[in-house]
Amino acid sequence: MKNFNKDHTSIKHWSEDDRPREKMISMGADALSSAEILAILINNGTRSKSALDLAKELLAQNDNSLHQLSRMTLKDLQGTKGIGPAKAVSIKAALQLAVKKEEEVLMRETVKSSKDILNYLRKRFAHENREHFIVMYLNRRNRVVAHEVLSTGGITGTVVDIRLLIRRALEEHATALILSHNHPSGNFKPSPQDRELTKRIKSAAALFEINILDHVIVSDEGFYSFADEGEI
Repeated sequence: MKNFNKDHTSIKHWSEDDRPREKMISMGADALSSAEILAILINNGTRSKSALDLAKELLAQNDNSLHQLSRMTLKDLQGTKGIGPAKAVSIKAALQLAVKKEEEVLMRETVKSSKDILNYLRKRFAHENREHFIVMYLNRRNRVVAHEVLSTGGITGTVVDIRLLIRRALEEHATALILSHNHPSGNFKPSPQDRELTKRIKSAAALFEINILDHVIVSDEGFYSFADEGEI
């Protein structure tokens, strides 16, 4: 007779108290651990590992950090036996929802300082292991009317086409811009190239009476605001 060991069977064979789905229904989402939530996304395990086993394995690989897990690529996720393309996509999609939620909030709020956008930027860049340059376009009421990843680079840098930036600003009738990019290395201090790029963008925008409100650099170790430091 086949021996169904609780640690190595699919969720549907567990007692109700041990089932993450049933636990969420009976006790609410707040009662679930990160591993249990991840197990729901994974949906089912393998013949030798439950969905919860796989979830715990993924978290262990990332020092039990959801932040580190969010940086795994689809290929990285599939490196864990039992995580195929469908499961990997489900995990990445769920993690991205947190970013989308912040985007909705961002588009409704009036931006008064870098602190008003910092929460969004931290979540937006948390998933990235390459440098991304993001521009936010603001109207006269200092509300974000659009934002985009203007360029994506490698581990150490990215190239920004200032002509594309200004063209988009004019298309959106933007009167102000907030520049931002991440430093995957962890160091959030601006490089000489960062400072030079900021000056060039500010000069080009001034020709069209568009203000640069700030340039924010974000990393795992902190952030740097050009405006707060009096560099804009």
